[in-house]
Amino acid sequence: MKNNDRSDNLVSRRRFLGLTAAAAAFTVIPVNFSPAKVQKKAKAKKPNSKFGGVQIGAITYSWRSMPSGAEDTLKYCLEGGISSIELMSDTAEQFAGIPRVTMERPGRDATDEQKSAFQKAMKNNTEAQHNWRKTAQMNKFEELRKMYNNAGVQIHIAKFSPENWSDEEIDYSFRAAKAMGAKGVSTEIGDLSAKKLGPFAEKHGMKVVLHQHMQPGQPGWTFEKFLEMSPANMLNFDAGHYFGATGLHPNGIIEKLHDRIASIHIKDKTGPKGTPPNTNMEWGKGETPIADILLLLKKNKWPINVDIELEYNIPQGSDAVAEVKKCVEYCRKILV
Repeated sequence: MKNNDRSDNLVSRRRFLGLTAAAAAFTVIPVNFSPAKVQKKAKAKKPNSKFGGVQIGAITYSWRSMPSGAEDTLKYCLEGGISSIELMSDTAEQFAGIPRVTMERPGRDATDEQKSAFQKAMKNNTEAQHNWRKTAQMNKFEELRKMYNNAGVQIHIAKFSPENWSDEEIDYSFRAAKAMGAKGVSTEIGDLSAKKLGPFAEKHGMKVVLHQHMQPGQPGWTFEKFLEMSPANMLNFDAGHYFGATGLHPNGIIEKLHDRIASIHIKDKTGPKGTPPNTNMEWGKGETPIADILLLLKKNKWPINVDIELEYNIPQGSDAVAEVKKCVEYCRKILV
């Protein structure tokens, strides 16, 4: 399927520059704020990023260049008008009190003793985290859910990537995700994750949400192989990576597997024959048929979450909050 003219007409380069300039005009609130202030602001106006029946959100990886505390992340959502997220597990686990290494990473000039001490501390912390997960209570995750939901933000997926954990820890990841209100645990696609996590998802009445990168560009690679391993296996279809690796229109996969797609990561990239090839671009400057994808979901009313994944280089003078907000507005202009 080729990109159609409608997409280009809906969001032209000139129109996108205009809307992004407007979005960039807001000022980011400093990070030193309290949860009570966030809640007070949320009561005044809750975010709503569902446009034309299509739920737009973000994966919290998009704000990786900024502080990642639970309150910080909620603030970013409110500033961007975002009402749903795929939450990276480190933010949730930090909120819940998981043990963390406080020792500073040794620099290049560190002694062998300093390096050895840091490695030992990391090893001990990893063991402490494993033990903590096995006995962790769910009250803090429930508290996190309440804080986000009260502010108008839904955690629809939690990214734990637990396939290399013990069985007790995998159980914990699904229990924690459920406590946060998520419908599933996401991880990277592969034989181990699809085979091992599927039965755990079925046990907990949840989903394993499998995310791909460039694998579809490999000869003979298929999504179906992993979906067949468990009825609980679903896709986090990365439309940007798919287009960048194959040059094929993502709607072909979406139309074929829409009932097994829990969420879509969306970004703007060049295709494999682009200049430069397979490269993340500011939205509106790449070749990914974003409008086609969003309009397909709107037309068919498929209940698939769309999450912005900010991967392009942030322009000088901007930050991740401002850039994600531009992407939200880009989607809104297409869908309303």
